[in-house]
Amino acid sequence: MKRVVVTGAGGITALGGSWQEIKQSLEQRRSAVRYMQEWECYEGLQSRLLAPLPEALPLGPEYTRKRTRSMGRVALLSTLAADRALEDAGLKGSGELKNGSTGLACGSCMGSLQPIFDCASLFTKHTTADLTSSTYLQIMPHTTAVNTALFFGIRGRIITTSSACTSSSQAIGFSYEGIREGRQTIMVAGGAEELSVAYTAIFDTLFATSLKNDDPTHTPRPFDVKRDGLVLGEGGAALILEEREHALARGAKIYAEVVGYATNCDATHVTNPCSETMQICMELALKDAGLSASAVGYVNGHGTATELGDIAESTATSRLYGDRLPFSTFKGNFGHTLGACGALEAWLTIQMMNQEVFYPTLNLEEPDPRCGQLDYLIGADRALSTEYVQSNNFAFGGINTSLIFKRAD
Repeated sequence: MKRVVVTGAGGITALGGSWQEIKQSLEQRRSAVRYMQEWECYEGLQSRLLAPLPEALPLGPEYTRKRTRSMGRVALLSTLAADRALEDAGLKGSGELKNGSTGLACGSCMGSLQPIFDCASLFTKHTTADLTSSTYLQIMPHTTAVNTALFFGIRGRIITTSSACTSSSQAIGFSYEGIREGRQTIMVAGGAEELSVAYTAIFDTLFATSLKNDDPTHTPRPFDVKRDGLVLGEGGAALILEEREHALARGAKIYAEVVGYATNCDATHVTNPCSETMQICMELALKDAGLSASAVGYVNGHGTATELGDIAESTATSRLYGDRLPFSTFKGNFGHTLGACGALEAWLTIQMMNQEVFYPTLNLEEPDPRCGQLDYLIGADRALSTEYVQSNNFAFGGINTSLIFKRAD
C-alpha cells in the first residue's frame, strides 16, 4: 500500500480565502453570519440568516467567459478552491495534471440553482426562452467535478461525490484510497456550495434553522444548551493528495499524512442521525489507520447546532473517546457549508495540528447536558501537541464519514 500525504490546500470562505485570513478571524472570534435584509420579501420564511461570500468572486483573468460559460456559481467556487490548492502545492500548470497521473474527486449538494429556475420557466411561462446550451451543464449534479477537471485539463479518474454534507469528505476519502492502491499519483479532492434563499427555506421547513434573526453573530451555537438550529454558509475548499514518495521526490511541502478513512450508512432514517453507526464509522477509521482511540489527540466535529445532530454526534464521540478528548467545530464561525464543509474543516484541522493551537467553538458557552461528555473547547485557544487528529462529517441519508490525519514527519 502507498502512503498518502497532503501537499496543498486552498479554499474560499466567508472568513477569507487563505489560512492567514481565516486564522485571524478565528483568533478574533469573528462570525461571518449576517441578517439577510433582502430576504424580507419572502412570505413564510422564518430564518433570514446566512454566512455568504461576496456576490462578485475574486476570479483572475484566466477565468474568461469561454472557459466559464458552462459553470454556475458552485462550479466556479469548486474551481477557485482547486486553483488555490494547486498553487499551494506547486502543481498549477504542471504537466502531471494532463498526463493521466492526476485525478479529481469533488461534489456539492446539487448543481447551480439559477439554471433550475430557468428550466422552471418552461412550466410557468410556457417558453424555452430562458434555456441555453449551458443550462444543463450548470445544473448537473457532477458540475463541480467535470468543470473543475476541464478547467485544469485533469485527465485521470474523475469521482463525483454529491452526498450533501459528506460530499467533500468522501472526495478526500476516495482520493486517499485511490492513491493508496496505486491507481493515481495525485488527486485534487474537495467540494463547494453556492447558497440562496432556497437552501435556507428547505431547512426552514424541517424546523432545523436558527431563528435568532435579531442576533446573527451569536448563532449558530453548536452543542450549546441554548442552540436553536443551523445557519448555512457558502464556500469551497480542496486538498491536494499525493503519493508520499512522489511528493518527496519533487520536494513538495507536506502538511500531513492521511492515515485513516471510513464511510458508512445509518440505513435507519433519511434525516434523523443514528449515534451507533456514527460511532462505528469513527471506529472503522481508527481500524483503517491501525490506531487505538488513545492515539487521537483532537476531533473536529460536524456540529450543525441542531438538537438531534448534536446529541447523536457528541454521544457517539464520547462513547468512543470518553471525556478526555479536546473537541470543537468551525460552524459557529462561518455556518454549515454543506458540500464544502468536509474539505474545509479537514484543511483547518490540519493547520491547527501543525501550529499546535486549536480554536474553540464560537458561541458555545454551556454544553447541553444531553450531549456527550467531552472536553469541549470553549472561550479560549488550546495549546496542544498531538500526532493524530480526526475530522468527522455526517449527511442527510445517514451517510457518515471520518478522516484521520497524522502530523508530517
